[in-house]
Amino acid sequence: MGIVEMTLGQFALIYVLLLVVLAIMKKAKIQKTKLLIWASVRMTVQLVLAGLVLTYILKNPHPLFTVAYILAMTTFATLRVLGKNRHLNKRFKTAIALSLSGAGTAVVFFFVVAVVRMDFFNPQYTIPLSGMIFGNAMTGLTLALKSFNENLSAQRSRIESLLYVGVTPRKILLPFVNSALETALLPTLNSMLGMGIISLPGMMTGQILSGTLPMTAILYQIAIMIAITTVVCLTVFSALYFGYRTLYNDRNQMLI
Repeated sequence: MGIVEMTLGQFALIYVLLLVVLAIMKKAKIQKTKLLIWASVRMTVQLVLAGLVLTYILKNPHPLFTVAYILAMTTFATLRVLGKNRHLNKRFKTAIALSLSGAGTAVVFFFVVAVVRMDFFNPQYTIPLSGMIFGNAMTGLTLALKSFNENLSAQRSRIESLLYVGVTPRKILLPFVNSALETALLPTLNSMLGMGIISLPGMMTGQILSGTLPMTAILYQIAIMIAITTVVCLTVFSALYFGYRTLYNDRNQMLI
């Protein structure tokens, strides 16, 4: 059996649940009503537009469409990360952009070509897989940079003391890089621990709803989770490993 198609009337019923959220927020005196409404409207509009674009691309497959969509995802993901880290220097921002786009594209290519054994320009596979991989890479990188920056600020006095006694910036900053990487990986690792027992992941659920055999859906879900873990690790490590080196000069003087 294929998935049951929803009418617009059936779909509209889901927004009734937002009334529950709004009521609880009001009861708890959480002043985020406008944010919830704006986020819901924006999500709906963005996904509807994405659906229209994807419908056209899938009906008229062309390598240029697939490449353009991936470039758009990469660009928006990079801009979102950089938008939250405007204080970083240009070289650090370049390391972030190259790490996100490079690691994401490499993992998507490996997944589609080597694992699924499909043409990389096939929009049916490449675009949705790219969305999951780039989306998680963006989230992991944002979380890592937040952790990295907060730790630097919180321990500025300690950093200055270590510099004063002759410790090199590399030895001082590298533990912050490792800690940020761990912070970025933990949500994905915890999610993996609960899969199949506590939760059924979105990709697997979607495939089962569309009529895919559960075991096939499971294999895809395991594969995508390993790919996501890899891209988060690669993106965060390369961005911070090359980025932190821009925070000091050849004379071991900190630039922050």
